[in-house]
Amino acid sequence: MSFDHTVDVLVVGSGGGALTSAIAAQDRNANVLVVEKSNQYGGTSAMSGGSIWIPNSHLSTVAGGEDSREAALEYILTSVGDRADRKRIEAYVDFGPRMLKFLEENTHVIFECQPYSDYYPELPGGKRGYRTHEPYPMHARALGNDLETMRMPHHAIVVMDRYSMNNVEGKYLLTQAPGWQMVMAKLMARYWFDIRMRLRGKRDGRLTMGNALIGRLRWSLNDRKIPLWLNAPMCELITKGSQVLGAVIEKDGKRIRIEARSGVIIGAGGFEHDQAMREQYLPRPTSTEWSASNTNNTGDGIKLGMEVGAATDLMEHAWWIPVIPVPGIDRPWAIFAERSLPGLIMVDSKGRRFTNEAAPYLEAGAAIGAHHTEESSSVPTYCIFDNTFRQKYPFGPLGPGAVMPDSTLPPGIHKGIMHKAETLAELAQGIGVNAVGLEETVRKNNQYAASGKDPDFQRGDSYYDRYYGDATHKPSPCIGPIEKAPYYAIALYPGDIGTKGGLLTDENARVLDKEGNAMEGLYAIGNTAASMMGTKYPGAGSTIGPSMVFGYIAARHATRAND
Repeated sequence: MSFDHTVDVLVVGSGGGALTSAIAAQDRNANVLVVEKSNQYGGTSAMSGGSIWIPNSHLSTVAGGEDSREAALEYILTSVGDRADRKRIEAYVDFGPRMLKFLEENTHVIFECQPYSDYYPELPGGKRGYRTHEPYPMHARALGNDLETMRMPHHAIVVMDRYSMNNVEGKYLLTQAPGWQMVMAKLMARYWFDIRMRLRGKRDGRLTMGNALIGRLRWSLNDRKIPLWLNAPMCELITKGSQVLGAVIEKDGKRIRIEARSGVIIGAGGFEHDQAMREQYLPRPTSTEWSASNTNNTGDGIKLGMEVGAATDLMEHAWWIPVIPVPGIDRPWAIFAERSLPGLIMVDSKGRRFTNEAAPYLEAGAAIGAHHTEESSSVPTYCIFDNTFRQKYPFGPLGPGAVMPDSTLPPGIHKGIMHKAETLAELAQGIGVNAVGLEETVRKNNQYAASGKDPDFQRGDSYYDRYYGDATHKPSPCIGPIEKAPYYAIALYPGDIGTKGGLLTDENARVLDKEGNAMEGLYAIGNTAASMMGTKYPGAGSTIGPSMVFGYIAARHATRAND
């Protein structure tokens, strides 16, 4: 076959897993090319919280955590159910700490282990902290002009559309913990005194979360002079029998045939922004407008893999999360942790609660979709709170009323997403919810707030529930009364931060065909691959973590001839 360009490893996509695989392959003496279909690099990773969930790491030990391979395996196998492959889980647990050490010793990528709870800490092997690792912040000056083409962070993790924060600072601001005003003052001072960045524009020069992760990976990529082509979508996989030899990439209006002598690694995201695929595979109702991820994730890698005979799995699942679509913004506001705060409830069309509001966001998002029927609609679900909650806490696009009064909110929020009334009955009428049911649900909630116990859905019982609650609120940090007018309602939809289904892979990240055989020369990672976590979400960073670990594994396997 004739080719226009030859490399050892072709990496498709530019998120955390893709860039990790590129660096790992280059450091094993491979010639690497990274291609990205959009005009910005970083993928959904750049928009995210940037954390990775890695059990039993050396950083956990340094931070004071106690973990083991056995505890990690027990927890994952217990939490993820029967839709995950044990060999992949074992590979993840074994290679996760090695990947962290490789990056720490050879690149600019540095992580700090956080006391962030597993999502199911009460399960066997679960931990109350020190498995989630957050990238250290960095300054944009290290990227030079490459900052301009790095994907911006999601608006939900930027304070007042200006100020970057890390996860620790975010918890202070969300829960209004003692000292939050000083945290906010430092964020603002750091931003405004960065004169060079203010002369360049609005973007904060302090890169945190996903921008810190991708920024540090791109910095390391630049050290190695690994080329990254933007506006270069993959159009076709080139095969010979069951072997993948390379891919056709469209660049500058030309179709370029690229030979990948050691392998093609696809880390191009899921299919959440392809409406036809959503309707074919995901539960209905479903909409691309409910996905908070990178809008370029249209399943390209999955489709091309399927065209050459790859098997798929978990196509009916996503990384669910409740979202608020906001008029005028291209992606909805993802509600990660606000639901743990005291003084709110989530109700269906009958005005009844149907889930633990403080549950991990995958559980909460999935519950919204699963509960929906013609008799009891939960799409949308309405989040109900009162003026006490409104004044004190942020919620989605709403800052605390004490600093962002209703009168200052944009018209799109007033008219599009927020409902307000002086009585619960009037509020119920305005949103089409049964008033008697809502009033009874609020009455019960107020009883639970007084006792600190939720006998219906056990809100606040789990350590994870309480992690993002208000520690100053008694007797429960997660349950508060709803009793002070005016009353508010905001519609929540069963959104996602990506799809879980994709190409089926083995413990080396090799794509499998429909007979279960590895397809030589083809690897899939991240949301292009069916999730190794099955239908669940064990802890913060369970999306990017596997993407990076299996990117590292794929690079090692593809370049094994260099050993």
